[in-house]
Amino acid sequence: MTNTISILGSTGSIGRQTLEVAEQMGLRVAVLTAHSGVERMEAQVRKFHPGLAVMTDEAAAAELAVRLADTDTRVLGGADALCEAAAAPEADTVVTAVVGMVGLKPTLTAIGEKKRIALANKETLVCAGELVMDAAEKTGAEIVPVDSEHSAIFQCLQGCADKREIKRLILTCSGGPFFGMSREEVGKMTRQDALRHPNWAMGPKITVDSATLMNKGLEVIEAMRLYRLPLEQVQVVIHRQSIIHSLVEYRDGAVLAQLGTPDMRLPIRYAMTWPERAYSPAEPLDLLNCPPLTFAQPDREVFSCLRMAEEAAAEGGTACAILNAANEEAVGLFLSDRIGFHDIAQLVAEARSAVKVVQQPSLDEILAADAAAREAVLR
Repeated sequence: MTNTISILGSTGSIGRQTLEVAEQMGLRVAVLTAHSGVERMEAQVRKFHPGLAVMTDEAAAAELAVRLADTDTRVLGGADALCEAAAAPEADTVVTAVVGMVGLKPTLTAIGEKKRIALANKETLVCAGELVMDAAEKTGAEIVPVDSEHSAIFQCLQGCADKREIKRLILTCSGGPFFGMSREEVGKMTRQDALRHPNWAMGPKITVDSATLMNKGLEVIEAMRLYRLPLEQVQVVIHRQSIIHSLVEYRDGAVLAQLGTPDMRLPIRYAMTWPERAYSPAEPLDLLNCPPLTFAQPDREVFSCLRMAEEAAAEGGTACAILNAANEEAVGLFLSDRIGFHDIAQLVAEARSAVKVVQQPSLDEILAADAAAREAVLR
């Protein structure tokens, strides 16, 4: 069970909810990190009194240091400082809530220090899953997923004696704000439309990924890496209500599901308390008043990002790192109103064609593939 935490990405949606859970549970906060949100970071530091605060934006770090001059919190700047934050000896658990590939190196650092990793940064496993899981196995570091779907699977697997008992993992997907629309209708959707998720309140990048279904494709890859299963044993099902968070089908035909309200504080809390459970003040699921539960096949033609993610998963090597990096840059362009919605998938497809895939890559080769894919999108 967790006593002291470091939060990488404390000013984002997951980071803020983690701090809420930490306050409810009486956990000590040793480290907070963010990119450039100085005002929110200052407020968090003054409330939780961490020993270290990191801003990856150097100018933001300088400003924060001035603002916090009257406190005992040490302030560091730059992306490299995330690794120092991940290694802080006071923390037994590192919550990786940063978005994107920036989370990879600090996650590996925390694994090297044998921390519990409360993993909310899916790109770490998408891009370098084999390296990460091999490192965790070698050091004995615990990786407990925070994503609602992977937390659900993690919980459903607690009684699994051998992964050979698993027939398939079933990831549920809300379908995003454009479910049921034609390709022509989706093509007319704007940034504001894409950011209106029907069930979850999340950051802008992951919300757009949910609209394209790339988020679910990344989760397919993450599940394969986390549970060491082939693509054929991971299935996606549209479940609009976001009440069943995912399921596990066993070889004897039994299907276990984890249900709950769409509240990220539930999987965050479980990542802190596992293998135990603690009281939660969150509103419980009311089965008598919840809507009917429905299921459907995803449309891989309208939402081709899901199909491309599955193709990258099947190809392996650096294909997933290329896919992820291209998507990050394309989503950034979409959020700045420089491209249309369907252009996200088009740019990802072009980067996948332009950048050579390396099988059994080293960390340097993964990082090189990431850089090449970003260049392919932005040139």
